[in-house]
Amino acid sequence: MSVPGVHLSHCQFSKEHKTMKAVVIEQETLVYRDIPDLVPRPGELLIRVRAAGLNRADLAQRRGAYPRPATGGESAFNIAGLEAAGEVAGLGEGVSGFAVGDRVMAMCAGGYAEYTAIDHRLAVHVPARLDWAAAAAVPVAYMTEHDALITNARLQAGESVLVHAASSGVGIAAMQIARFWGATPILGTSGTPEKLAALTVHGLDRGINYRTENFAESVLAATQGTGVDVIIDHVGGSHFHDNMRCMALRGRLVSVGRLGGRMGELDLDFLALRRLQLIGVTFRTRTLEERIAVTQRCATDLLPALADGQLQPLVHRTFPLQDALAAQEYLASNAHIGKIVLTVS
Repeated sequence: MSVPGVHLSHCQFSKEHKTMKAVVIEQETLVYRDIPDLVPRPGELLIRVRAAGLNRADLAQRRGAYPRPATGGESAFNIAGLEAAGEVAGLGEGVSGFAVGDRVMAMCAGGYAEYTAIDHRLAVHVPARLDWAAAAAVPVAYMTEHDALITNARLQAGESVLVHAASSGVGIAAMQIARFWGATPILGTSGTPEKLAALTVHGLDRGINYRTENFAESVLAATQGTGVDVIIDHVGGSHFHDNMRCMALRGRLVSVGRLGGRMGELDLDFLALRRLQLIGVTFRTRTLEERIAVTQRCATDLLPALADGQLQPLVHRTFPLQDALAAQEYLASNAHIGKIVLTVS
């Protein structure tokens, strides 16, 4: 999948001799070690991390295929991780709307650590009902899928949705948001009957096992031949041709991830005749202002539903921070349903 980029915190490493624990990428592996503390610069929050979510992009980051932006002027430590939840531990000059001790969650650079720092406008207050692990499972998944479904696909109540990789953290977030927005029916693909059965409580109306069914034919059968209005695709190239086959007139295909490849054939005549829209989304090329706008839109639309339980992140398993390598290996095994989260004691 394509995971959101983050505003590079201009946080410096402390010039005092204090240290913190962090998981650092070294020679394509993860090393749990001491590094100097961070101090917030103007406009930043220093966050005492309590939990950090794992994402597919973390695996690419470890291989050097998803470069992590340097933190401020010092780039000696390549801290892993793209999202975290924790308590505000420090405020840079000019920060408003937050106080030390506030519970916050955010996309960030370097979430696998005892502390991280972000532009304060990227932080969101954590609803009281969410524990740390659930809060750390929110930023990447729910901001990505809100941006894909609501901002870009312009989903309307009553429209139909197909979600690929429905059992992933982003897939579950997409189905929950679609249900909350009034979409029907919601279809989803996954590779095992057990995973599909577990997804019915998260908004799935019709599960499709892509290993045993042709998903396009199943979608057309479930929609009486009309196809779906919106497809949220976390797979990419291997699904592209069949995605086109099962889209409704004026349907929208949003490419979020490309785990199944980056290339696919396109019949431009079919695209035009069906008046389809192909939409690509990523956070990597967005400016700070664009990222702030995404955060604020998502918080406005979804935070009340996260607070009252209409939206609920699914945490499949937690690992302690020092076991980050084992956690990433478990993520790569595809055995999970929902999110994997690191906890920081």
